[in-house]
Amino acid sequence: MAICFELVVNFGDDAEAAQVAAQVETKQRVLRADAHRIPLHRPLMAKVGSCFELSILQAAVSWRSALDGGLSRLPLSAAELTELGHQLYDLLAQLRGFVAAKVGWDPESFLDPGELRREWSDELNDGSIHGLVLCEELYAELDLRADYEVFQPGYRWMPYRGEEPSGLIAD
Repeated sequence: MAICFELVVNFGDDAEAAQVAAQVETKQRVLRADAHRIPLHRPLMAKVGSCFELSILQAAVSWRSALDGGLSRLPLSAAELTELGHQLYDLLAQLRGFVAAKVGWDPESFLDPGELRREWSDELNDGSIHGLVLCEELYAELDLRADYEVFQPGYRWMPYRGEEPSGLIAD
């Protein structure tokens, strides 16, 4: 099973917005993490239930990602992952038409509106899901008590605080 550090974007049922976002140029894009220069894989789009999700991963950062092929994984520090995370949010700011998005280790469980309502309402209301970006419509629908900031016009977020050292171990 792969464990991926990635940007995942939920476009709801808007296939056109997802297709446009999937065309974002990542081939020439190289992110920096301290002294490392890390290229992005091409964006992956999948239909999950009735939603279209787009995932953007960096090369050699995740564990057991099939996209990496034979590349050795870079053992990045929490500070280096945080640096990558901020750059992925910069990339997200170029996209439009999405419902929810988040950067982190396997963030998909935070992107389904129904699951957010059922499973994460306490965390949404106390603002503890940092880095979660919601479109204004979903933000209003969830009727949140926490004070989410403007991410960009049409979107709110609980600002990304970065990655903390984890107990994850290498292969």
